[in-house]
Amino acid sequence: MAVDSVSGTTKSTSSLTGTRQGIADNFDTFLSILTTQLKNQNPLDPMDTNQFTQQLVQFTSVEQQLKTNEFLEALLALNESTYNVNSQAVSFIGKEVSVDTAAAEFKNGEASWRYALDKNAQEITFTVKNAAGSVVHTSKATALAGENRFVWDGKLADGTTTPAGSYSISIAAADVAGKPITVTTRMTGIVDGVDFSRAEPFLIIGNARIGLSSVTSVRSVN
Repeated sequence: MAVDSVSGTTKSTSSLTGTRQGIADNFDTFLSILTTQLKNQNPLDPMDTNQFTQQLVQFTSVEQQLKTNEFLEALLALNESTYNVNSQAVSFIGKEVSVDTAAAEFKNGEASWRYALDKNAQEITFTVKNAAGSVVHTSKATALAGENRFVWDGKLADGTTTPAGSYSISIAAADVAGKPITVTTRMTGIVDGVDFSRAEPFLIIGNARIGLSSVTSVRSVN
């Protein structure tokens, strides 16, 4: 639907541009004829310029109307684009999204990240830190190449559960030869709402605000 609307606006704008070009060509021709007639008129019987004056006024009125139409077309296109983006953002509410970031929200008993490996990892080290930068969890695992998921239950070394809030993760991986493997980390979370107070809609995930353009994937929650 959005593509059709943009296409329609583009066609209208192109039509207006073509009309303006036609008016400009006609105006140039009109001035050329007027100049020629003025040069060749009889000094003893000068031509009446009222008709030319009226035509000049008509050309100017049409040009102004075309500019007004183009301005209105631009406003309509902008409003429609904004509406489509906002509608898309609202459709994410209740769905799980992934964002390229090391941060994640711990709520409802878990914090989760998705990470991608370009090859099989013999050993992966997960290090979770709180907002103050203190390490609150460390664990190791193995994983296959491709996208994987790490879920932390918020348990601390003393057996207690960490409070809700924002946490970050660093993931180090190595292959069977002990060589480092590139890891791409993404935060995952359920969208609770949308913030429209900024130029770009921001998805609300717990206490986090994520720009709509930062979302890399969307999944339905069963």
